[in-house]
Amino acid sequence: MRQTGLNPGALMQKSSHRRWLDAALIRLQLSNRCFLFLIVVFSAHAVSAVDPHRLISQYGHTSWKDRDEVLNNPAAITQTTDGYIWILDSAGLLRFDGVKFARWLPPKDQQLPRGAGSLLGARDGSLWIGAPGGLAQLKDGALFNYSPQIRGSGVSQIIEDHAGTIWFTRYRIRDGEGPLCQVTNRQVQCYGEKDGIPATYGLGLAEDTSGNIWFGSSMLCRWAPGSSSVYFEQELKNLAGYGVVAVVAGPSGSIWAGLDGTGPKFGVRHYSNGKWASYVLPGFDGTQIRSQAMLLDRNLTLWIGTESKGLYHVHDGVADHYGRSDGLSSDTVGDIYEDKEGNIWVLTQGGIDLFRDTPVLTFSDSQGLIGADVSSVLALRDGSILVGNEQALDIIRSGAVSALVSGKGLPGQNVGAMFQDRAGQVWLGIDKKLMIYEHGRFSEVKKANGAPLGDIGPTRSITEDRDGKIWAVAGGNNQIHLFRIKDRRMEEDTPLENSMPRARYLAADRDSGVWIVSEPGSVARYRNGHMEALALNTGGDTFRTYSLSVDSENAVWVTTGKGLYRLKDGHFNVLDSANGLPCDSIYSMINDNYGSVWLYARCGLLKITASDLATWMKDPQSKLPVKTFGLLDGAQILTQNDFQPVVSMAPNGQLWFASGRFVQMIDPGRSYLNTIAPPVFVEEVVADRKTHDWQSRFDLPPLRGELEINYTALSFTLPQRVKFRYKLEGHDTEWQEAGTRRQAFYNDLRPGNYQFRVTAGNNDGVWNENGATLDFSIAPAWYQTRWFLFLCVLSGLLLVWALYRLRVRQIRKSLGARFDERLSERTRMARELHDTFLQTLQGSKLVAEDALEKSSDPVQLRRAMEKLLVWLEQAVREGRTALNSLRTSTTQTNDLAEAFKRAAEETRMQSLMEVSFSVTGDSREIHPVVRDEIYRIGYEAIRNAYTHSKGNCMEVDLRYGRDLSVRVSDNGTGIDPTIAYQGKDGHFGLQGMRERAIVLRCE
Repeated sequence: MRQTGLNPGALMQKSSHRRWLDAALIRLQLSNRCFLFLIVVFSAHAVSAVDPHRLISQYGHTSWKDRDEVLNNPAAITQTTDGYIWILDSAGLLRFDGVKFARWLPPKDQQLPRGAGSLLGARDGSLWIGAPGGLAQLKDGALFNYSPQIRGSGVSQIIEDHAGTIWFTRYRIRDGEGPLCQVTNRQVQCYGEKDGIPATYGLGLAEDTSGNIWFGSSMLCRWAPGSSSVYFEQELKNLAGYGVVAVVAGPSGSIWAGLDGTGPKFGVRHYSNGKWASYVLPGFDGTQIRSQAMLLDRNLTLWIGTESKGLYHVHDGVADHYGRSDGLSSDTVGDIYEDKEGNIWVLTQGGIDLFRDTPVLTFSDSQGLIGADVSSVLALRDGSILVGNEQALDIIRSGAVSALVSGKGLPGQNVGAMFQDRAGQVWLGIDKKLMIYEHGRFSEVKKANGAPLGDIGPTRSITEDRDGKIWAVAGGNNQIHLFRIKDRRMEEDTPLENSMPRARYLAADRDSGVWIVSEPGSVARYRNGHMEALALNTGGDTFRTYSLSVDSENAVWVTTGKGLYRLKDGHFNVLDSANGLPCDSIYSMINDNYGSVWLYARCGLLKITASDLATWMKDPQSKLPVKTFGLLDGAQILTQNDFQPVVSMAPNGQLWFASGRFVQMIDPGRSYLNTIAPPVFVEEVVADRKTHDWQSRFDLPPLRGELEINYTALSFTLPQRVKFRYKLEGHDTEWQEAGTRRQAFYNDLRPGNYQFRVTAGNNDGVWNENGATLDFSIAPAWYQTRWFLFLCVLSGLLLVWALYRLRVRQIRKSLGARFDERLSERTRMARELHDTFLQTLQGSKLVAEDALEKSSDPVQLRRAMEKLLVWLEQAVREGRTALNSLRTSTTQTNDLAEAFKRAAEETRMQSLMEVSFSVTGDSREIHPVVRDEIYRIGYEAIRNAYTHSKGNCMEVDLRYGRDLSVRVSDNGTGIDPTIAYQGKDGHFGLQGMRERAIVLRCE
């Protein structure tokens, strides 16, 4: 089949700075009907828009450069109903939350149409992606590809009409196909020649208020079912360009079209009242512009993006330009978009630019001021704003700047102090003269005699008292004078060198006279020729004063480097950082029409409400809530000059502040509140450094370390000021204030079910209380399961039982040992009694029996009784010894040889057996218990030899060596082996010897 239409290769044969558009797919905006529909849709959210009366350079501007390694030649931008911004670039699709770009990857086994083309966020929440490779729809995470239905035709532009139908144009078609297509129930229907469309390709696309579809091609086509017309067919017939690349529809049937080319028949053309004409107006010549993108925003401001000349902004018939030299990321603009908050997004060859409203508006040399040395600002009763400047007196009327320049209407070079009196005359200090400006003419103040006043030095401040007299402070180099002027003639000249050196500023007293403030920190009231001075710096420190004013209660207010001073009835109070101000250096002060006080300070523009200020005046120690407008709000505070006024209120209530190189304005009557609560989303869950896929509820594996939850809120006006709070139900008892942090961390979560809740507030503190929720559970690890707990409890019980049994056993063993000890002691006592006491009693018995046998012999009887007495004494000693052995050693010496000798001597009373002793080795110290046991064994052996052996000779051998050896031998009859091993009934001598020997071996 032969392919017809525009050759994509031809589209790419343009200058290199247009190739990034990828076959000239130009982003166009919705028609006016769609625009009105969006107003209806968003009206419930009080959607704002950028102020159309500002210059582009007066908007807040943020730029993301292509070189940031995130963007790759961005070509299209849109916003879906959930609030996310989507960007299509040469690398694919990006999702943006205002802080970070996230590359979107298609589901597995699917892919986006190749190339970068156009995007549309539809009202049903879906995202439409058009590209050279075809068309796709992304909804609820699912991607549906229409490319097979259109056989890969290059999609140029996508819009949604007032009924919600999706339309798109394509620039590469086959025979019999049309360049204009619609999508219904996921079916594509295209319209071409048979439907009254002669074009062979389609580019820019829009719908007008009547429901007609307009699109660009080698001509401009208007089409509706059964009706069509074409424009510029002849003009573009021989044009070696794209034709009509951009179309936008406005109210009342207005159409703007961008024709690829320059000249009276090309450029930007406008259709109104049934006629086409070149779009030419102040600041914009459409015949010299190649427009690639256009947008009509909610305020009906037309934004025009060009091929090589940057961005234009048209409102009320006046155009404003903004290009790369002003800060735009590139002069080649490819797409323009307005988000839900009214911010304007501009895609260029170099990146993305965002323009937003700021509460504080700036006028500098970039906005038309002649110089960058602003000294004062004065709002006149006719609404004009005078700006004292170097080499000029700038005049701002309705946002437009004009000037009286030195040598061309300005009788001097530098303008200092300014003042408008009750009669409407404007008093100016110009160079070293005091002049009056009235009806476009300047006149010099004169002396009382009518002569020119001459050089009086720079005029610092001018005011008017209750009697209509004008006062001025002028001079320099310590030659300061206070002038009083009536009927344009000076009637008093008061030098201030002595009374108020370095006097700077004036304010009229409500009763009479004027107040004067000097730079070192003194204030004085001058009236009737008398000066009443009061030092503000009672602590002795000097500080800078910046301005002076008197309120309706005749209280004097002085702005200083140490806070805001209020002087009333001779007493002053200071409002400073101790009361809640973010800084102490206050440059100027003014009250608005609502009673609030505005302070132009080093840290920004500060607002204190009337009720809060009244609270402070009653209690100077109280803390006040202060609204701060900082750099992100447009406030750019620089050093102040030495001239007044530096603040002024216009008749419409706007407040104007001079700030060194520029003037700034804020309108207290306008609400700058961003009323759109930001949508909140949980974006990522990271557990143990692993990212988990999740839905509204999901289960996490056992958690060993940290859980990280990443969340976001979609507010693009000032994402830096979006604040968050979160709470983890099941863990947190209170809400956690996260500030601007977009992550929550937990490292002590136990197994169980949890619900994570996060809410967010936008830059103005409007909170989305519903926020986002995430339900999840954490599975227990093996050591956190109930079975493990049961086993632990069971093991614990078993351990307790085992310890109990061990303790019982120990107690039993201890008791057994105690009983054994007692039994051993009893046994030992039995041995002691047997071996000593009982043996002695036995010997006594034998002596008594011997005495009884010879009772007839008195001498023998007496000898027996004496021997019996000796034995009884021996029994007594042995009894005591047995008792003492319970506490200490039986023997008092360590010499066993001597002990055995005494034992032999004691037993010889029963026998005449001869005893010999031998000792081998050196005597050694022996434990008393061991020594006694050895002694008792030897003593028993010696006694047995005397008593039972019937021998006449006994040897006792004691050897000290590695071991101790005791040997007792005799020449008697010996002992029966049975008795030797088993003992004899009723006798315990041998048994006791064995028991003592066993005890010694064990020890």
